[in-house]
Amino acid sequence: MKKEEKIGAAQLLDFIPDALLENLSLTTNVDRYAKVLHGKKVFNLLLYGILENDKLSQRSLEDTFNDPVFKLLFNHDDSESVCHSSISDRLATIDPLYFKQIHDCIYEQFSVAYSPSSQLNYNLIRGDSSIVSDTAGKLLEGLNNCGKKAIKFSVAFDGILPCCSNAFTAPQYSSEDKALPELIMNHVKQETGHQNIYVMDRGLQSARTMRKFDQNEITFICRAKENRKYQELESKAINSQNQDLGELILLKDSKVYLYTYMPTKNKMGKIYHREELVELPLRLIIAQSKSDQEKEFWFITNEFELSAKEVAIAYRRRWDIEVFFRFIKQELNLSHLVSMKKNGIEVMLYITMIVAMLILIYK
Repeated sequence: MKKEEKIGAAQLLDFIPDALLENLSLTTNVDRYAKVLHGKKVFNLLLYGILENDKLSQRSLEDTFNDPVFKLLFNHDDSESVCHSSISDRLATIDPLYFKQIHDCIYEQFSVAYSPSSQLNYNLIRGDSSIVSDTAGKLLEGLNNCGKKAIKFSVAFDGILPCCSNAFTAPQYSSEDKALPELIMNHVKQETGHQNIYVMDRGLQSARTMRKFDQNEITFICRAKENRKYQELESKAINSQNQDLGELILLKDSKVYLYTYMPTKNKMGKIYHREELVELPLRLIIAQSKSDQEKEFWFITNEFELSAKEVAIAYRRRWDIEVFFRFIKQELNLSHLVSMKKNGIEVMLYITMIVAMLILIYK
């Protein structure tokens, strides 16, 4: 962060009740077998380290823990010290649930205080993912990203704060049709009776996943690939009053069935993809850019009550999560992997989301 905008750890810690860290230490396995690096100390170390170091690493965390200023700020014993290998081992085994529950408690505490205007008219949850590659090839497991092992971070963002996140390392999560549905289903589970609309880019294309969402009463808006094959059931008449979508012009607003491709084995045991119609009524909105008439936007949604313009506006607000990803990767160093093991990667994701929330709340 820029020096004139830098926020200190002491200022942010005022938002976290000390009792919360103590209680979660008792209700999770975070302190099992820990001699020095107890859960609360690791939390303080990571939070302080992210804020005070331009490039976070295990060695910089070692220096931070042994710094008298850090010990004074967090009331640690002057005689305590750790080495970077101890930090590495602790991140590899510490219970990520401790950090997830801190994240959830902080989010719950502040999201209930949103003003009606802060809700941006709808309960819009933007879902997206970002890839972080390990150029050194030290990851024990990870996605394949152009020949490099990588981690996928998927985040649900409500326009103000990150409300749910996942770290994916298994190869099948290279596909957003795998990662995004899992992220969204996880968020739905923690928000019983939700009235959210989940907005995604082109990552979600599977009509089978859309059917699963609809069966679970999950409302979604996503951008489809242009010229996707569909069967039209009915089409709304378009007049000059509802054609203007702001930066776009409405070309089509129809109820449709989508085609999908089912993997099927032939007699030789080889996999081929058979075309299949998914008989789920969905809404297809096709719009054209006013500035570039060759550019079209195809939106798929199971929301039939909103106007086409409201659907387009909701999708445009998806850009908020792109801004958030840029913030956490450039300002909070999420693009740099401190731990090479999945456990530590999950911990770093949660602590980064916590720091991001605290900064956004503070500002």
